[in-house]
Amino acid sequence: MKTGWAVWITGLPASGKSTIARALQAKLEAAGGTVQVLESDALRKILTPHPRYTPEERETFYNAIIHIGVLLTSNGVNVIFDATANRRRWRDKAREKIPGFLEAYVATPLEVCENRDPKGIYHRASEGKASTVPGKQAAYEPPEAPEARVEGDAPVEGAVHTILAAMRTHEFELPSMA
Repeated sequence: MKTGWAVWITGLPASGKSTIARALQAKLEAAGGTVQVLESDALRKILTPHPRYTPEERETFYNAIIHIGVLLTSNGVNVIFDATANRRRWRDKAREKIPGFLEAYVATPLEVCENRDPKGIYHRASEGKASTVPGKQAAYEPPEAPEARVEGDAPVEGAVHTILAAMRTHEFELPSMA
């Protein structure tokens, strides 16, 4: 059986991860590929419906989505992780367990993320209503050597192109794209 690959798109909250993940998925699917996005916000509603974002809860949550990714890829499903995973060890654990793994870092300055703030998490943090926001009160550990690095305030198409180029360099099985 063919094994799937995994791309983990990481970066601060509001860095552009979800936009890039959706655009990458769309590009791959338009070329006839198949991919499953494991989007942390959607999975959190199921795995931790009343999230507190404690270190223990995050540990359980990320271990669960890594396990889901391992199950999918080992059964031939290609996966895009759309998740902050503020601790490097979670992304490293996925890398250890998934043979075809690539980490894409969305490097966006904190100020840009705070200005975007589509979910209002930075606003809640500044009001004292959130105390565990990565990049603010909780540490965000950027990748030390990501296979792809994209700027979160650059055009999305360029980010997708950079990630696809890294996937080709690492010999991921991709659909033919014009």
